[in-house]
Amino acid sequence: MPSYTAPTCDIQFVLHDVLNVSKVDIPGYEELEADFTSAVLEECGKLNAEVLAPLNVVGDTEGCVFENGVVRTPKGFKAAFDQVREGGWTGLDLPEEFGGQNMPYVMGIATLEMFAAANQSFAMYQGLTHGAASAILVHGSDQQKATYLPKMVSCEWTGTMNLTEPHCGTDLGLMRTKAEPQDDGSYRLTGQKIFISAGEHDLADNIIHLVLAKIPGGPDGIKGVSLFIVPKFLVRDDGTPGERNGVSCGNIEEKMGIHGNSTCVMNYDSATGWLLGEKHKGMRAMFTMMNEARLGVGMQGLAQAEAAYQNAVLYARDRLQGRAVTGDENPDGPADPIIVHPDVRRNLMDQKSFTEGARAFILWGAMLIDQSHRAGDDDAEGLISLLTPVIKGFLTDKGFECTIGAQQVYGGHGYIEEHGMSQFARDARIAMIYEGANGVQALDLVGRKLAQDGGKHVMAFFDMVKGFIKDNEGNTALKNGFLDPLKAASKDLQAAGMYFMQQGMKNPNAALSGSYDFMHLFGHVCLGLMWARMGKASMEALEARADDTAFHETKIATGRYYMARQLPATGMHLARIQSGEETVMALDAEAF
Repeated sequence: MPSYTAPTCDIQFVLHDVLNVSKVDIPGYEELEADFTSAVLEECGKLNAEVLAPLNVVGDTEGCVFENGVVRTPKGFKAAFDQVREGGWTGLDLPEEFGGQNMPYVMGIATLEMFAAANQSFAMYQGLTHGAASAILVHGSDQQKATYLPKMVSCEWTGTMNLTEPHCGTDLGLMRTKAEPQDDGSYRLTGQKIFISAGEHDLADNIIHLVLAKIPGGPDGIKGVSLFIVPKFLVRDDGTPGERNGVSCGNIEEKMGIHGNSTCVMNYDSATGWLLGEKHKGMRAMFTMMNEARLGVGMQGLAQAEAAYQNAVLYARDRLQGRAVTGDENPDGPADPIIVHPDVRRNLMDQKSFTEGARAFILWGAMLIDQSHRAGDDDAEGLISLLTPVIKGFLTDKGFECTIGAQQVYGGHGYIEEHGMSQFARDARIAMIYEGANGVQALDLVGRKLAQDGGKHVMAFFDMVKGFIKDNEGNTALKNGFLDPLKAASKDLQAAGMYFMQQGMKNPNAALSGSYDFMHLFGHVCLGLMWARMGKASMEALEARADDTAFHETKIATGRYYMARQLPATGMHLARIQSGEETVMALDAEAF
């Protein structure tokens, strides 16, 4: 069975050596001293390693069971969910007034990596609830907050998001679910939603569905969509679950992965719901949840890569096969461990350099969200809005790629279910699809985010990279291994942006044909920036004679690998972008 160890030392390094969280002028960050964050992370890591990780294979092999409208989660899930609830982990970064601990979002994201790596299917129950609670927190009335949030923060009640319909995925303007207004101010919802994660289960006393629907007589298309709170059980005046609402699970999907999470067909048959936010402004409210979910899904890509990588390293150290080309390294054994072979090292270094760079990237993204929400920084809001499709799309693409690489380390054993590598790959695959397929993320990045606020935020990113390079150009060790590759990659990104500016209006297909490559190009530059910052932090730690010398030397070597072996991919992506749309659009539809 695969094992999992929380990378608490690396998370601590990013938080304190790279992001300097306790010294940043964001309300609440002054409490993030190293001893405090270490205690939180260590406790969370222990819970995930000892309780949730062993249930990962159970969830995969047993899956959820649907009988007579009831969904039963895999053996051990309910007891573990109770343990997570009792520990207060479900409301770590939610407001104290509703039972949360009010820690910064960056701590919520740091612990989310552990939950997602240990057991992604399990983590989705609490993760979706967090997103639904956030939407109610931002857009709900005082009464709605008082009614739902205390039980959702504690996960006594869980939450969902209901968007997709059988005929309607990304283009939500086509949805048919309708909401008829009632005299008492409520609505009657009728329709069907599909692919609803955690839509029905046995882990909570109530499930609070957030449902997109159209009010008759409203505007056509997406402008006529509203968001509604539709509880599984109507809530009595005393706050307890009462009568069963007109919402039911019609079936659960048989999926490629995440078997331990119930993915449901949800039927709404004159279900009672209440408007959340403004009428016909449902997407605005839903995006509060979706943007948080996209950061969380990006984290799933990293998390599955991390879990798979850890096990691949253990296997590579133990598996004896062949001899090192430079001479026996295990002379007393029949063969050398496969980690001596250069191609296995390349594979593992690809994974290690990605996971550590991605961890820094996503924690920085979480800090930008805190800077926006807690400090009211509009520039931080604009920057994380720009980076969200990169975090979601690039990290899930590369995360899945890493799980395949980890599986490859096992050779034939990686294809055998008992070793568990298949599950990491299968579970990682969905992250490239849900919460907006990665092709849609790329279109959003190029079609909307680049030009947002007149291109202000992408220019701010370029200035950030230039500023970092200029401020550190006197550091010869950093310049040769980190700054020069980062400068070259950043120039590729700027050249791609210039191409889009020149082509976008007169020939939009030319820009959109390169959108996916641009998302990856941007992702590489972001990880390059993170690695340059981490390289600098580790060099300074070594100069200061830090106790953990081996950690920092390893960090610098891993960063140099990424800059030399991964970051040059920006040149390939730029060449593809600049080739335009001609070859992409050459065939008529009938020719495929």
